Amino acid sequence: MSSVTGAAGKVVCVTGASGYIASWIVKFLLQRGYTVRASVRDPNDQKKTAHLVSLDGAKERLQLFKANLLEEGSFDSAIEGSECVFHTASPFVFDVKDPEAELLEPALKGTLNVLKSCAKSPSVRRVVLTSSTAAVVVNGKPLTPDVVVDETWFSDPNFCRETEQWYVLSKTLAEDAAWKFVKEKGIDMVTINPAMVTGPLLQPTLNSSAEMTVSSLVSLIKSGGRTFPNFSVGWVDVRDVADAHIRAYEIPSARGRHILTERVAYFSEITKILRELYPALQVAHKQVLLPS
Repeated sequence: MSSVTGAAGKVVCVTGASGYIASWIVKFLLQRGYTVRASVRDPNDQKKTAHLVSLDGAKERLQLFKANLLEEGSFDSAIEGSECVFHTASPFVFDVKDPEAELLEPALKGTLNVLKSCAKSPSVRRVVLTSSTAAVVVNGKPLTPDVVVDETWFSDPNFCRETEQWYVLSKTLAEDAAWKFVKEKGIDMVTINPAMVTGPLLQPTLNSSAEMTVSSLVSLIKSGGRTFPNFSVGWVDVRDVADAHIRAYEIPSARGRHILTERVAYFSEITKILRELYPALQVAHKQVLLPS
């Protein structure tokens, strides 16, 4: 991604900058000539920040700020003077013991804390919020061919609670609250709603979505000769997601919510790809129907 005319000298903020998607956003922003104010939980934790400070342009144009999602006002210094805020910081965990503490409060309260800081800063012209298709389509209704999913769709919080889909609930509540807040305060916001994000990592450790992908593939291999579910997943490359965030900021006419899905692949297609790439492995080959 080459530098864009007019990006030099512009200051933007990325929250949760050490994360999977955010790291790529930071990388692409630096490549384009922006000065990036990046919030992280601990700027001194080199395990979380080394991949950021080593990016091209980071020495000259990357500034790290300490911020905590649950601490109101902690994002003020990072956001002050920024023209755009890319809010990506939100927990993504699978093994949830306390949904309220681990997912719901950080996602919802954290988003509102960031937006409150945006409302204080007259420099902020636009907020780009990282949401998810999880906040759109989980409502228990079958997606038959005649159903049209549009920008009015939100996942059903009651259905999410009944089925204990806590991550889905966290993204749904956070995005819904964000829209209500920005409409009240007159803040210009665009949301990016990606499907399952895959692709190369900049950070040294597996993030939750990458870990989920790896565990799914490992389960298909470990069950070699046995079965796999007739389940489909929407996929999108992390670099496309990062690029979409920046385009949502740079294109003045960008509005509303934007679903990102490069393709929807059934597990049958994924197992076929695995067999082609790794013929020596015994990959599950028989599909079974999931209970309706």
